[in-house]
Amino acid sequence: MSRRAHPSHGRRQLLKYAGASLLVSVTPLAGAAAKLPSVLAVRVWPAADYTRVTLEHDAPLKFTHFTVENPDRLVVDIEGVEFNSVLDSLARKVATDDPNIKLLRAGRFKPGVVRLVMELKGKVNPQVFTLAPVGEYGHRLVLDVYPVNPPDPMMALLEGRKEAVEPLKGGQDFQIAEVRPEEPAARKSDKPPVEAPEVQTSKKSGKPVVDRLVTIMLDPGHGGEDPGAIGRAGTHEKTVTLEVARRLKARIDAEPNMRAVLTRDSDFFVPLQMRVQKARRVHADLFLSIHADAWIKPDARGSSVFVLSEKGASSTQARLLAQKENDADLIGGVNLGNKDLFLARTLLDLSQTATINDSLKLGRYLLGELGSINTLHKANVEQAGFAVLKAPDIPSALIETAFISNPEEEARLNDDAYQEKLAGAIVRGIRQYFIKHPPGPKAKLA
Repeated sequence: MSRRAHPSHGRRQLLKYAGASLLVSVTPLAGAAAKLPSVLAVRVWPAADYTRVTLEHDAPLKFTHFTVENPDRLVVDIEGVEFNSVLDSLARKVATDDPNIKLLRAGRFKPGVVRLVMELKGKVNPQVFTLAPVGEYGHRLVLDVYPVNPPDPMMALLEGRKEAVEPLKGGQDFQIAEVRPEEPAARKSDKPPVEAPEVQTSKKSGKPVVDRLVTIMLDPGHGGEDPGAIGRAGTHEKTVTLEVARRLKARIDAEPNMRAVLTRDSDFFVPLQMRVQKARRVHADLFLSIHADAWIKPDARGSSVFVLSEKGASSTQARLLAQKENDADLIGGVNLGNKDLFLARTLLDLSQTATINDSLKLGRYLLGELGSINTLHKANVEQAGFAVLKAPDIPSALIETAFISNPEEEARLNDDAYQEKLAGAIVRGIRQYFIKHPPGPKAKLA
């Protein structure tokens, strides 16, 4: 009798030869009884910039994709995946007001292949890529659809300001408003308060007019697939940072000569270097990244301000924080195969040292004002290699509003009144910085 068991016998077999018996285990054919990969969750992140669809699955997938016109569609074929209730629910995941996607559906296309069809509201540049497991996420298949004609942040900025600002002739000096009555008019200081010049008004409209529009890029940390730190009560850092940034934008926009722009205005992920690109596209005068970090001990508390360092971190905590924030792209998900998403040149150049010096000055004003509403975690501005602060020509700071890992501070971060206090303190810090360091002429209105 042959010593080899028939390969189709997926069970133990007793072989007899030469007067002896041998019990062997026979391995089934590869894949004969293997479980198909399964899609565990589907998440949709709509935004004017782009819409992301994420399919989280428990094993690597093989897929192909192509686009179809009339009407515009993105088609993704996934091989060897189990069609389940998660895929069947795709159509209910897309909101009617999604800026880019009209409809999303999935079905069995042919044996062993599931087809996803995304009907689009316009021409898009699609990106389909995979992400390896990281943190609490498993394998992810990402479908990003970028509109061919994306929103222009500079045009939106100018259109939103057209009626509120009228350029002056003759190149008058930069004007800045006094501290508003509802905010603390004075702080404990050895120096007398700085008197700010009056803002002139137009005889025609009676509205404030300035010769220099100050643009401030506000960057709510994290977003979309990246929740950031999570408090004990379940508060997501990405939610707090967006709320504070919106309140801060409203206060800045109320100033007669300032305008704020958000790197994200809803819950979606923005790659770190894309955040820097957005600031440079609108010729921002300042870049402020808003965060609410966590620490390993729940008793850590207080506000902090960080700026870029070229020579290493100022403390172990600053180094660890920068490392965590720089890992955001791994969690949020960046298509590393698409080089167009990243800056074409190295951001650090000869102007970086001067910019860091300006950032330190800005950080001191911010820290001083934050100290009026909250405990300071560190009394000095800290430095580390934050990727999001690497604009070579824009003073930049990262503000840790409070520790979301501290139950008391987590509760305060969810409080509307405290969020307003945070916004007010940051605006006062910005004002003090510009009073002492007026912006140059690069963003004069024409």
